[in-house]
Amino acid sequence: MRQPTLLQVADGEPVLIVDYDPSWPTIFCAFRDQLAEALGPLAIAIEHVGSTAVPGLPAKPIVDLDVVVRAADVAATISALQSLGYQRVGDLGIEAREAFRCPPEVPRHHLYVCLEGGTAFLNHLAFRDCLRADAEISREYAKLKMDLALRYRTDRAAYTEAKSAFIASVLERLA
Repeated sequence: MRQPTLLQVADGEPVLIVDYDPSWPTIFCAFRDQLAEALGPLAIAIEHVGSTAVPGLPAKPIVDLDVVVRAADVAATISALQSLGYQRVGDLGIEAREAFRCPPEVPRHHLYVCLEGGTAFLNHLAFRDCLRADAEISREYAKLKMDLALRYRTDRAAYTEAKSAFIASVLERLA
């Protein structure tokens, strides 16, 4: 197994990129089940997205979840998540999506509330599904992530921006 690549972020917390961990889907399922129970019918779907959702792909060992809701249920979903200890951090510049910090006592994960049919959610699924289905694109993305982590060791914004260009190009090809 390769050594993790350390990338220093603005708040001083390191971001590790590690080889794929086959426990990530199980971790997702545990979060999904807890959220489904807490949110009930507010959640239309809860999807495993991001690199941890793609078998074989190196990733930061942080599971990403999209909770899909109807527009009319966004406020109630935010309230329910806040009652569970999640902290809303806003849309972070992405329309039709709300990001949340997980409670400190819960294993670290990224949680997003996405509107049903919203572009952010549809792009998450399209990119994830493409990486799952196309081994060559998945290999290209893995190499890019590792190269960028080395190049932008202390500049997360540049790392993210450089990945974003690749993601956008893949999504354009899928359109």
